[in-house]
Amino acid sequence: MLGPRKSIEKLSQRASGHSLAKTLSWPHLIALGVGAIVGTGIYTLTGVGAERAGPAVILAFAIAGAVCACAALAYAEMATMIPAAGSAYTFSYAAMGETIAWIVGWSLILEYSLACSTVAVGWSGYLVGWIESAGIHLPHMLLVGPHGGGIVNLPAVLVALGVMGMLIAGTRESATLNIILVIIKLVALSIFVAMALPAFKGGNLEPFMPYGFASTEIEGQKRGVMAAAAIVFFAFYGFDAVATSAEEAKNPKRDLTIGIVGSMVVCTLIYMAVAIAAIGALPFQQLANSPEPLALVLRQLGHPTAAHLIALAAVVALPSVILVMMYGQSRVFFVMARDGLLPRALAKVSPRTGAPTRITLMTGISIAVVAGIFRLDEIAELANAGTLIAFMAVGACLMILRRRSPELPRLFRCPQPMLVGTLTILGCAYLLLSLPSTTLVRFGAWNVIGLLVYVLYGRLRSDAGREAAAAKA
Repeated sequence: MLGPRKSIEKLSQRASGHSLAKTLSWPHLIALGVGAIVGTGIYTLTGVGAERAGPAVILAFAIAGAVCACAALAYAEMATMIPAAGSAYTFSYAAMGETIAWIVGWSLILEYSLACSTVAVGWSGYLVGWIESAGIHLPHMLLVGPHGGGIVNLPAVLVALGVMGMLIAGTRESATLNIILVIIKLVALSIFVAMALPAFKGGNLEPFMPYGFASTEIEGQKRGVMAAAAIVFFAFYGFDAVATSAEEAKNPKRDLTIGIVGSMVVCTLIYMAVAIAAIGALPFQQLANSPEPLALVLRQLGHPTAAHLIALAAVVALPSVILVMMYGQSRVFFVMARDGLLPRALAKVSPRTGAPTRITLMTGISIAVVAGIFRLDEIAELANAGTLIAFMAVGACLMILRRRSPELPRLFRCPQPMLVGTLTILGCAYLLLSLPSTTLVRFGAWNVIGLLVYVLYGRLRSDAGREAAAAKA
């Protein structure tokens, strides 16, 4: 029922012309992880989270970080044991079979593509705020999609297409540029904390939990700590994009462990410091739904120049998140095409750069279209749904392969794997159920479409399916 499984030995075999070049070392991988994690979540979703949970958005960040920490441990063991592109999709193929792998891969396509679109919209908010603070006013119709009374979010479209061009140029070149952008982001956030923390007022944290802990619907909107955690969860994932780079890592067993665990530790510390500084400096009502909350805090504190520089840093550095997420999406798409579940022509790599140009081009254009039309919070919530399914699958894979194949070499061994796997699944399930019902309906519709594609196309043409049919014959 769950379809054929792929052996771990089989996953390491590559056909000529369908193998990715090994160009990345551990500094690139840590930068990929930090580049994906530190981005729109902390720069823009802080305001959305404050609107849903009040000052308790700080607790929401902690809960989302704890769930992601469990998932990161599971990813680290799986990625070092199966150093092949595709992350959760590939792990699921080995542990649970083709049908589950397809569902996970289809969810990952949703995760990465919508994450890119979310960041592009967040980047647009900072760019427009930065330009308008200089006294230049742009046509509203070209700054928001139809939901806001405009035609298209043109800045979001342009940044998505620009990042697509960088990825087509080559993976190593893109990863090296990403390191520079990550440094800019970390310096900017350090400056923010240093300037906002002295203005901390305990009164801004009261009442700490105005909408309660559980996700409940108030005036047609989800409110509560868990409702906020379900959306600021977007701020933490990104380490899974590191796992998709396994095939391109020079020393995957060492480099992936450092990249995945290291990026999560660094980013969790940064997030807690920024959230406390922002909420302590300004009443949460002022932060709620601001497209540029960190810059807003500094302007309100009388630091217009610093606010201008923070917004500029976001404009310069947020594209690194789009780069990493678009990279991850293209690699999942690539592996699914290489396995025959999608048209194999998409799995061709460029002989010059070793990168999958066709898939990157298709990915970039679709991301630009979504970013140009839809609203930031709607895209982030739907992206989170896809991610939560993938994380639950990796938690299950960790436990299944520990039981089924305990003898397999694992450079990184997750401590208490049964407990970590269970906490990953339960935590992600709770966050998934805390999302708005409209988001869950849309996610269900996406997966119904995906299963139809699998039944009518992928199942009949996949390598594993053909081999299983030949073995029965």
